[in-house]
Amino acid sequence: MRVIARDGVHEIEIQRSRFLCSVGRVRDEAEAAAFIAGVRKEHWSANHNCTAFRVDGTQRSSDDGEPAGTAGVPMLEVLVRRDLTDTVAVVTRYFGGVKLGAGGLVRAYGRAVSEAVDALGTLGRARFATFALAVDHADAGRVENALRAAGHLVADVAYDRRATITVHVPEADTAAFHDWLAAHTAGAVTAEPGPPIDLDV
Repeated sequence: MRVIARDGVHEIEIQRSRFLCSVGRVRDEAEAAAFIAGVRKEHWSANHNCTAFRVDGTQRSSDDGEPAGTAGVPMLEVLVRRDLTDTVAVVTRYFGGVKLGAGGLVRAYGRAVSEAVDALGTLGRARFATFALAVDHADAGRVENALRAAGHLVADVAYDRRATITVHVPEADTAAFHDWLAAHTAGAVTAEPGPPIDLDV
């Protein structure tokens, strides 16, 4: 899966109609609804604010008054084709006086989203395992430095009676990580698994 690299707006003009595509990253349907409401409030005078989003296994679209299937569906198809998740798109149309016809609308709304995605960029998203390493204070700095030098993702270091180093490891690399940890700590440090996490890569 992929996510949008950054929120933003991209505009195109077709037959004097302005199409402004606002794209944002969201974590759930409530955030998608809030993003859509914000764009509609900003562009309240526009002819249409058509929408599409994919988040948490759910995908929805709206034509917002355009002929059925000519706006929201082609917008959603771009998100699906680009394998985007946690992404919402709103295409605001200011009518320029020239009717585009059903086929023209499908192409225009799809193009608006596609060009916006190209302009804003995307990032890959991968599932990482989480491990907590309990380390004596005297060894914490050395172990942390070795982890970072080996390219492992150190997410947090907390100090209590012992230091706890939280590490995120790509799920495909967990066996190699355990081997590395055993070799670099002489088996003195164990990795306690935590909940997995999806991260941008």
